[in-house]
Amino acid sequence: MESELLWRGGVFLGLFALFSGLEALVPRRARSLTRTRRWPTNLAMTVLNTLALRGLAILLPLLAIGAALDAGAQGWGLFNQLDWPASVELLLAVLILDLAIWAQHLITHKVPLFWRFHRVHHADRDMDVTTGFRFHPVEILASMILKIGLVYALGPSALAVLVFEILLSGTALFNHANIALPVRLDRLVRLVLVTPDMHRVHHSIHRAEHDSNYGFCLSVWDRLFRTHVPQPKQGHEAMTVGLEWQDERPARLGWALGLPFRR
Repeated sequence: MESELLWRGGVFLGLFALFSGLEALVPRRARSLTRTRRWPTNLAMTVLNTLALRGLAILLPLLAIGAALDAGAQGWGLFNQLDWPASVELLLAVLILDLAIWAQHLITHKVPLFWRFHRVHHADRDMDVTTGFRFHPVEILASMILKIGLVYALGPSALAVLVFEILLSGTALFNHANIALPVRLDRLVRLVLVTPDMHRVHHSIHRAEHDSNYGFCLSVWDRLFRTHVPQPKQGHEAMTVGLEWQDERPARLGWALGLPFRR
């Protein structure tokens, strides 16, 4: 696990380069604002969130993967009470963790206090690969604390948590990317994974649409819990992405960080 940061960082940078390149080659939608206007804020929020998690690690030395190692050493959590094959435990752990992220995402839309912070993500007027990591630091910290608690309760292996973290960050970059997948490929992929078209519905300005398609990785949960909306009513090219602030304010770092504290 010492190479965790190298693995996660390498996959993140590789997929970021791939999807940002595809956005230039096969964009799904025209941009409302240029990359040079939006990306500095979204990238700055990534840096702030990374620093926030490093700060949390000082107070809670065990983040998600460390919590898995500690739970294993202490014999805590469901999987540490079972004697199942490692491959079965890994698969179940990834499924349960993904379901938990789905449920957490739904809650951020339903609880007004949580929505105040989550709307920073939705306020982005374009949806592209950088939107996948545009989150308020408070939401990132709360999400990590929840994840640590779940890892202690579940007791997955550190490898399972690492696999899930890589899948989650990778699919978040993918399903936020402004890339045009062939229709048949989109239909095939979304049988298992959340595609950009599926997730773009979730970034619609219309509440009936952005209160749907909560999945980040697996698409099954939205079908299972009947929160799946296949396509936006206005079509992907004509739909409005973002919230009520249809100007340049969402692209300003100070404005985005202060949004949860405004009415």
